[in-house]
Amino acid sequence: MHVLLIHPNYHSGGAEIAGNWPPAWVAYLAGALKTAGYDRVTFLDAMTNHLDDDQLRAKMIELAPDVVGVTAITPSIYKAEQVLEVAREVVPEALRVLGGVHATFMYKQVLSEAPQVDVIVRGEGEEIFVNLIRAVDEGRYLQDRRQIHGLAFRAGDEIVATKAATTVKDVDGIDADWSILEWSKYIYVPLGVRVAIPNMARGCPFTCSFCSQWKFWRDYRVRDPRKVVDEIEKLVNDHQVGFFILADEEPTINKAKFTEFCHELIARGLPDRVKWGINTRVTDIMRDKDLLGLWRKAGLVHVSLGTEAAAQMKLDLFNKETKVGNNKEAIRLLREADIFTEAQFIVGLDNETAETLEETYQMAWDWQPDLANWSMYTPWPFTPLFQELGDKVEVFDFSKYNFVTPIMKPEAMERGELLDRVMNNYRRFYMKKALFHYPWRGTGFRRRYLLGCLKAFLRAGFQRTFYDLGKVGYWGPQTRKKVNFHFDKSREIAPAQMEDWTAVHDRKIAAAERKKAVKAQLAEERAAKVMACGGGTEQM
Repeated sequence: MHVLLIHPNYHSGGAEIAGNWPPAWVAYLAGALKTAGYDRVTFLDAMTNHLDDDQLRAKMIELAPDVVGVTAITPSIYKAEQVLEVAREVVPEALRVLGGVHATFMYKQVLSEAPQVDVIVRGEGEEIFVNLIRAVDEGRYLQDRRQIHGLAFRAGDEIVATKAATTVKDVDGIDADWSILEWSKYIYVPLGVRVAIPNMARGCPFTCSFCSQWKFWRDYRVRDPRKVVDEIEKLVNDHQVGFFILADEEPTINKAKFTEFCHELIARGLPDRVKWGINTRVTDIMRDKDLLGLWRKAGLVHVSLGTEAAAQMKLDLFNKETKVGNNKEAIRLLREADIFTEAQFIVGLDNETAETLEETYQMAWDWQPDLANWSMYTPWPFTPLFQELGDKVEVFDFSKYNFVTPIMKPEAMERGELLDRVMNNYRRFYMKKALFHYPWRGTGFRRRYLLGCLKAFLRAGFQRTFYDLGKVGYWGPQTRKKVNFHFDKSREIAPAQMEDWTAVHDRKIAAAERKKAVKAQLAEERAAKVMACGGGTEQM
């Protein structure tokens, strides 16, 4: 049984400016397959190696796989579908499998628009994919596929979704096969070292309305910190990794486990050999301010904070459980601990104005993070906020859902002006940082890291890959009215997917009405029971 896994060739000019990121999903899937006895697993990183369709055709013909598996986040979905179209052309007998967060929630859309997809893995892939491969290997896939949990497929004109699989409960039993990656290709530009993306936990207990992580992973599970450090030590020793980012949405949620993780890194002498970064919440920084010195001693050098919005009304809209005033204090605490800070702002909602964009810049400069990013609001089509926005979402070309393309059109400005004002924020922030901060503040590692970050920004800017500026034709304020985002207007929501959304929406409305009715009934019963002396409703 030969399984070919492919990472689709999608680029957007966002996170790529910091380097080529190793696709961790393939290491975890390959590890699960090999643990189950399926050793013949091949991986093609079409994104990092810029493999076009012709190159993929040649590779598939050469490898002749029994199964072709590909993953996709929302913006890479069409590239992933195209990979499986190539597979249908040149290895038609191979089973074509699609996984990832987009296909998990949008399986009706995908199966409606992409008949080349044989089956979708819905949810965490390790156990579901192994069960699928075992059924294929034993020749019983077609007759047993309705009994395999976590799948979606077409059966004639019917779209079938089997019972949802449980989440992976034994997260400590997951053994990633990192050897499947070409490590020389994955370099973190600011430090010029190899980079990895392991995870310490899965899931998130918070329910931010713009995010999908809590829906995809469902329950929150934390690995044994010692086993996580075992994995990192192996990455350092076997693959010469010099920097890693924990893939968790918020690894600091479990204070005790994260603290144990830091102590374990220190005990093994790893901070002298590898540095690392995390994404976390402002509230955790405030809670753990007395532990920030320990974090830095453990090798943590970079914290990306979801400050999200300068205007509190946006934080409330996103269901972020924090206040704007906390952001400046969290950044100050990290700076004092010698940890680099990156502030993330979400812009581009329908209520965005020139004034609110200027406000984010003024706050960024006032807070003084080392780095600042302005990301375009991207309404993931499977999140609550997407459906609440309703007709305000006009673009269904999912290839543009990449944090750098303005999907929403603000009422007060055109998309080109929005992009121009965001670029103006970047220009002012980094020009002042480059001239007055990075070269002069700090020495040794701090100075080298900041100049490395500046190098990454400058390189992406000169190559016109930053924010997809080259693709849309933006060259400065003079071109803001001429930019072309190349939206594919033929893309629409499939009727099957729309019916599914409508059913979910109707159920939510019905549940809300039931809840309201129950509250009203309880209120009436309580009022009826409040009697005065003598059984009346009024005091004597």
